[in-house]
Amino acid sequence: MSIQAPFRLLGILCALLLPLVHAQASLPPVVDGQPLPTLAPMLERVVTAVVNISTITHIKAADHPLLRDPFFRHFFDIPQGRERRESNSLGSGIIVDAQRGLVLSNHHVIAKADEIRVTLHDGRTLEASLIGADPETDVAVLRIPAERLTALSFSDSDALRVGDFVVAIGNPFGLRQTVTSGIVSGLGRTGLGIEGYENFIQTDASINPGNSGGPLVNLRGELVGMNTAILAPGGGNIGIGFAIPANMARAIMEQITEFGTVRRGLFGMSVQDLTDELVRALGIESRDGALVSVVDQDSAAADAGLREGDVILALNGKPVRGSSDLRNQFGLLRVGEQVKLDISRNGRSRQLRGEIADPYRAFAPGKRISSSLTGALLGTLNRGDAIPAVPVGTVEPDSPAWHAGLREGDRIIQVNGQRIGGLRDIASVLRKSKGLSSLRIQRGDDLILLTRR
Repeated sequence: MSIQAPFRLLGILCALLLPLVHAQASLPPVVDGQPLPTLAPMLERVVTAVVNISTITHIKAADHPLLRDPFFRHFFDIPQGRERRESNSLGSGIIVDAQRGLVLSNHHVIAKADEIRVTLHDGRTLEASLIGADPETDVAVLRIPAERLTALSFSDSDALRVGDFVVAIGNPFGLRQTVTSGIVSGLGRTGLGIEGYENFIQTDASINPGNSGGPLVNLRGELVGMNTAILAPGGGNIGIGFAIPANMARAIMEQITEFGTVRRGLFGMSVQDLTDELVRALGIESRDGALVSVVDQDSAAADAGLREGDVILALNGKPVRGSSDLRNQFGLLRVGEQVKLDISRNGRSRQLRGEIADPYRAFAPGKRISSSLTGALLGTLNRGDAIPAVPVGTVEPDSPAWHAGLREGDRIIQVNGQRIGGLRDIASVLRKSKGLSSLRIQRGDDLILLTRR
């Protein structure tokens, strides 16, 4: 055999293998009679319920005296109309009720937005109205015209297990309809400092900016969570994403659609996690549960017979994994809802029953003070705060107090430019002024001036 023979043989083998390589490059629909696994059929159904959300927020520039000086504006060529600027944000949303046009998203996606636009899978862009939002759980509910919509169905997120396959869908970095897959990496994640009530699903499916508010679905295409946050020390995705469980999102949505807000009740106790030393001292079997450290006087917890030193093991039949877990469970209960507590006291099991109390039961209706405040509940002045103020309870949507700009959780500092020392002062100022012209309030960390137009 000549030296060229091996190369001639290699050429023949390559010619024989070329069709096989080409066949592998375009994968056949079946292998050994079995179809190749694919998520495409499920995703074709799901993506029609995933929307892109864009917002516009009008931000008023600082009211600096120089900006009111015509000479200054002319010298630095600052035209009229530049006192306001726009801020834009992008996120995702989930159509969860096609008949009513309800869309779930994150509160931080639409926070302080003046305009909200929803772009559907078919390219339609619709104006959305905000029904309500809950910053404590980062859930917001929007409404769009209920025309030719497809909704996602909820799954029982309590049935999730670590290792279940999940798919995240959203619009990261403005890229529409991006799909990533992974597994459930952890459940019941708390203590992250992201939200007031935390009970996150952790997943390694890639979640990036713009995914917020989009769905996390199982392989049946059912909603198991709403993508919310990532752990990104370097600013990029490292495979640790967090989603709000579907059961929590649905419970919050139901309250928002019914009341326009979340009406959390009050039980009147403080709890802490158990340590190994406490477990041994209390004579219980494990660190599951929450230790009651304080019971408020005349509270619903006291009425139920709860005592300091009790260990709450279950709430309404659901095991308690720790103090954060118990707080999350209580946070989803409504005013007047009955509760059943399984506790351990002095090493013995007991069962207590109680009722969630109304945190605003001592508040006064605003209409007793002025017709301008009808629809709001107002509390007594708290002089112990850094800025003494009158707290605002629930505010009925579309009421005079609502149109005056008041919202639940606000704290009234001034009325018509005058400091107030309580509800009587508010009534006196409004009576002398013959009406409401302005309110200075504290909302979160912001001081806001509300003026009547």
